[in-house]
Amino acid sequence: MTKYIHPVAGGLAILTIATFWFSTALSELFGFPVTITAVKTAIPWGFLVLIPALAAAGGTGFALSKERRVGLIATKMRRMQFIAANGILILIPSALFLATKARTAQFDSVFYLVQALELAAGATNIALLVLNMRDGLRIKGRFRRKPAASVIKAG
Repeated sequence: MTKYIHPVAGGLAILTIATFWFSTALSELFGFPVTITAVKTAIPWGFLVLIPALAAAGGTGFALSKERRVGLIATKMRRMQFIAANGILILIPSALFLATKARTAQFDSVFYLVQALELAAGATNIALLVLNMRDGLRIKGRFRRKPAASVIKAG
């Protein structure tokens, strides 16, 4: 069961973070303050999906590693430590701060500075999660080269 939960939870985490990121970027570029407020106040509610998905992906990944800590597995684990720290230290506090500022329509320079930090940290986490997904597929043998088809010469 763990081998099924891990990719689903990881995919859900990537999809959730990407939804946060693109919703933020689009609302900032093309939206009105009311749209920005709606997006920024909705994102913390998305933590109810994101945090369990990341925990499930991390826990099942740890279980699937079966005490192996070398090669791609070690690389994935190092990335997950950075992803977790980035989320706990930058993304969650930024999202809560921005939701509070947006609720009171305080779209000042501090709001946009924190918004830029949040977008950069979010893009970093998306990239690292995608790299982890790629490495997970490599571990499972999904990216192995297929042998070239033999060429039959006509006579």
